[in-house]
Amino acid sequence: MESVRKANTRLRSYPILLTKCAEQASVYAACVSRDINVQHNICEVEFKQFLNCIRKSAAELKTKL
Repeated sequence: MESVRKANTRLRSYPILLTKCAEQASVYAACVSRDINVQHNICEVEFKQFLNCIRKSAAELKTKL
C-alpha cells in the first residue's frame, strides 16, 4: 500500500503546482478556447511553457508528476 500512499501524496500536490503556474495555464487556456475548431499542436508553444512551469515547480517541491 506504500505505492498508493505515494500516489495520493503526489495528487495532493497538483493544486499547488497549478497555482504556481496560473499565468501559463491561463495563456494556454486562452489559446485553446480562441477557436472553435481546435487542431492538434495549434497551441504547442503555450502548452510547452505551461508544462515546463509545472515541471520546474514539481522539482522545487521535490515531487514527481
